Amino acid sequence: MNEIRLKNEMKNMPREMNVEKTAPDPAREPSTPMVEIDRVAFFYGNQPALKNISMSIPRNKVTAFIGPSGCGKSTLLRCLNRMNDLVEGARMEGAIRIGGKDIHREIGDVSALRKQVGMVFQKFNPFPKTIFENVAYGPTIHGTKDRNALSAIVEKSLRATALWDEVKDRLNDSALRLSGGQQQRLCIARAIAVEPEVLLMDEPCSALDPLATARIEELMVELKRNYTIVIVTHNMQQAARIADKTGFLLLGELVEFGPTEKLFTRPADQRTEDYITGRFG
Repeated sequence: MNEIRLKNEMKNMPREMNVEKTAPDPAREPSTPMVEIDRVAFFYGNQPALKNISMSIPRNKVTAFIGPSGCGKSTLLRCLNRMNDLVEGARMEGAIRIGGKDIHREIGDVSALRKQVGMVFQKFNPFPKTIFENVAYGPTIHGTKDRNALSAIVEKSLRATALWDEVKDRLNDSALRLSGGQQQRLCIARAIAVEPEVLLMDEPCSALDPLATARIEELMVELKRNYTIVIVTHNMQQAARIADKTGFLLLGELVEFGPTEKLFTRPADQRTEDYITGRFG
């Protein structure tokens, strides 16, 4: 892969599709970062996985983390909604603020944090329930019981993921009967049904074929109108196509972070250039 090829990838990024726009909230200043990572270090026992990471992730943009296996990108992603709290012996230093609030000191309720920060995993994992029940699950456990209200949420979420027209006549069918690409879009619909502000995606296309991958990429570009999206990907072309900002991690360190086009075509660090041109990784 060379610079010319990457520039061509940038030109062929998916176009945003026509969707209903949500009116901007004047209380949310667009220039204010949605996520602030401040000198974060993370340890599995005594083993450091992240070292002094700092970055500001902008609102309503797609931010990608790239780097070779074991570089810490998934660990960093899972720090953003405290998924690493489930790992015995793990600990974090530094601070992470989402919407200006420290997620450890000011958002004490982890369930409230995970409502604000949704997650889509590498392996699509619909519940062994109906399509309707999958999407309605989050709103239900957060207190929405009215069937009409749940139906409206399910339809809105499925429309947002361009799945409604494909499944509207079989909402009571098992979600496990959907194709892989449909199941991943269903998992995204399930994540946004509780109206998070941030949507985390850990290698969401790695188990999908090229056509399903293209559809998910188009969806991410579309969804950033209403959500701040952070994605981990091994696919550098994917980052080039969809990400507004990209961070390159290596051995637990943030080597470089900035506008995607600049990082791929005019990297500031030799290690970044070596990675994206295939000299290692």
